[in-house]
Amino acid sequence: MKAEIKYLHSPDVDNLKEYQPQEKDNFGFLLQVMIGPKGEKVEESFDMMVVTPKWLMEKYGHSEVIFGKHYIIVFEYNYDNLYNRLQYTVDGLGEKDWNALALKLARLGHWEFDDYKE
Repeated sequence: MKAEIKYLHSPDVDNLKEYQPQEKDNFGFLLQVMIGPKGEKVEESFDMMVVTPKWLMEKYGHSEVIFGKHYIIVFEYNYDNLYNRLQYTVDGLGEKDWNALALKLARLGHWEFDDYKE
């Protein structure tokens, strides 16, 4: 089974394709990548922060220790570069079923059904 990106969304940015941060090298925002099984009309959210190194330094400072899980670090904002890198990563994954594939995708972004139990 393969996955595909259905669309990108951010509650912090109105229009991701036309977004221009106030500071080219200092920004951070939540990105929700909607991904589902290839060829199917369903999707689930995988959430990550898109940040610059300068944003990280200002938010956390030099003395902090942070883990980079669910962070995408960029040096400037370029929608096409971001989307293409995400697409390349998603295209490179495959599994026997959606749950196993979603667990792999959850390494990239927080899966909305992570730790879900019926």
